Amino acid sequence: MASVNSLQYLLLFLLSFSALIRAQLPGTWELLVPDAGIASMHTAVTRFNTVVLLDRTNIGPSKKMLPKGHCRNNPKEIALKHDCYAHSVVFNPLTNDLRPLMILTDTWCSSGQFLPDGTLLQTGGNFDGFTKFRKFNPCESNAFCDWMELDNVELSEGRWYATNQILPDGSVIIVGGRGANSVEYFPPRNGAVSFPFLAQMEDDQKDNLYPYVHLLPNGNLFIFANNKAILYDHQTNEVIRDYPPLDGGPRNYPSAGSSVMLALEGDYSTAVIVVCGGAQYGAFIEKNTDTPAHGSCGRIVATSPDPVWEMENMAFGRIMGDMVMLPTGEVLVINGAQAGTQGFEMASNPCLYPLLYRPDQPVGLRFMTLNPGTVPRLYHSTANLLPDGRVLLAGSNPHVHYEFNAEFPTELRIEAFSPEYLSADRANLRPTIQQIPDTVRYGEVFNVVISVSLPIVGVVQVNFASAPFATHSFSQGQRLVKLTVTPSVPDGDGGQYRIGCTAPPNGAVAPPGYYMVFAVNQGIPSVARWVHLVS
Repeated sequence: MASVNSLQYLLLFLLSFSALIRAQLPGTWELLVPDAGIASMHTAVTRFNTVVLLDRTNIGPSKKMLPKGHCRNNPKEIALKHDCYAHSVVFNPLTNDLRPLMILTDTWCSSGQFLPDGTLLQTGGNFDGFTKFRKFNPCESNAFCDWMELDNVELSEGRWYATNQILPDGSVIIVGGRGANSVEYFPPRNGAVSFPFLAQMEDDQKDNLYPYVHLLPNGNLFIFANNKAILYDHQTNEVIRDYPPLDGGPRNYPSAGSSVMLALEGDYSTAVIVVCGGAQYGAFIEKNTDTPAHGSCGRIVATSPDPVWEMENMAFGRIMGDMVMLPTGEVLVINGAQAGTQGFEMASNPCLYPLLYRPDQPVGLRFMTLNPGTVPRLYHSTANLLPDGRVLLAGSNPHVHYEFNAEFPTELRIEAFSPEYLSADRANLRPTIQQIPDTVRYGEVFNVVISVSLPIVGVVQVNFASAPFATHSFSQGQRLVKLTVTPSVPDGDGGQYRIGCTAPPNGAVAPPGYYMVFAVNQGIPSVARWVHLVS
């Protein structure tokens, strides 16, 4: 009996110790929706503060029905030829309401990007969606916008596992895809353009899929596939530079690392790229779910005349992690697993601990471990910054169809993670944007008026954050631009301050479109206001 009591006491001690550690780590979690009806493979935040969640159509029944009388009929469909289930929803994170959307063609492992007018462009997929363009023109949360298939235009090559990036002129480049070692554009130009780099980076695992594409402030593209990157002039279709290989093996799908471009600031001449995590080569071929992921990160100044990778390690090996640019310029690394690779039933040992990457710290001190979650987010999960500063977590379906009786079941819960800057003890530092233009032009000087409880003691940043298309551990089109600002000055009574701001100088620094604009006071961001940046 004493032995049993000792084990009980030990178990209670371990549980209490674990709870104490959780309480001391930064960040908080909240469950927003216990059952969204679909598992989101692709997620994007719209300028109406709603969120589009999108799964594949060729999956059979979801847990959410379409409105009565709205069904898809496709005699060639493998899963359901008469499909009355929703595979996309629009979510309001302020009310936690969900509305089903109707998507007609298969969006499995497709790509996307917002256009300058705020419309979400969605490209490719599998089966009947292989060459499709789709649009979602967002609307107020109480209106009834829906997906629209473009019938008069198609992709020149089928795009499955491709990446989209908006360009300085507002057009979109679509890079790669399974069996598509080429690029093409929307609006369409002259068809697909051969892109041999992707063929060179293809291996037995197809580690050249979902390439990491970052628009640099000089207008060229940093494109990373497998373990190498190039600088690409999309206007002349020329490779300007080969970057040195990144140690640690392949980083793209299915080896499942992630990448982010750090905040652009100052004179906007410097761009820094970070690539983190990934599976060991061979884990996908061997279908080995227990192969440990690696936790190495490479950081490179992509605009340097002599760029080299600076290496460091995360606290955890991680595959399928998402790197989310926060309004402060720090990066949240969240979701994923510590073993295996991408693919159905191909990973194990969920990585529940988020990490905060602090770019301004020295090597070895950049990563901070945060409060762990409880919901495994593995294959086909997403993470997106919300306008209120929280990070939305959705999805995780490591199975061919929806499977709820498994070690890692299909995940229909939607959560939010609040970084430490949203803690209650910092609320009196949090600014509120009182006035800001709805539209600004490149290089325009404008004022932002904020209010804050405590007197301002430092420079208040005003930062433009894009709304990317998040899928497969990479947020397509993600960027943060810190504006040049003047010191804040009092503006009347009541703790109001006026800040002079200069808009980004051109579309290479910030492509045209809608941005979440945050005022950041001593590391504490406001709720964002949407601003339309136009040429």
